[in-house]
Amino acid sequence: MQPDTHSARWAGDGPSGDPQALRKALGSFATGVTVVTTVAPDGSPVGLTASSFNSVSMDPPLILWSLSNRSPSLAAFCEGSHFAVNVLTDEQIELCHRFGRPVADKFAGLAVTPGAGGAPLLPGAAAQFECALEAVYPGGDHQILLGRVLRFRWSERTPLLFCRGKLGAALPAEPALAG
Repeated sequence: MQPDTHSARWAGDGPSGDPQALRKALGSFATGVTVVTTVAPDGSPVGLTASSFNSVSMDPPLILWSLSNRSPSLAAFCEGSHFAVNVLTDEQIELCHRFGRPVADKFAGLAVTPGAGGAPLLPGAAAQFECALEAVYPGGDHQILLGRVLRFRWSERTPLLFCRGKLGAALPAEPALAG
């Protein structure tokens, strides 16, 4: 294997056992920002900000996301029957922060509509995926939730991105990059 001739450009180089260095390296991968929602057994809405969302399969239509084993919402999502993934827009930074922190009532003042299984759908999202929980897999310090997409919708709104610890907007590609 040839050595990397561009190694002087690397900001860091760490072994896989260094969690802080790994987090910095993973931060180079821009992700969309979502709020995943469900309904707790007592009927109350549950939601949290997640950037670990990904497509898995078109046939059948499957998506996945992951949730920390330490999350207070873990049981509601892992034991529930349905969840919704709300892809946030660049105008929904406040919702990103609201659902990313421990707030008494994250849904206060929001005009949500019930999706499949009652999972709350947030207004103004760039896209929404209503899912039936297909499976839960252990993944280190997280659980990986696999969902079967039952219904989806999207808009032309600009999605919110997370990269290197900062929020930003996903802008359309320049023609030279798009083709």
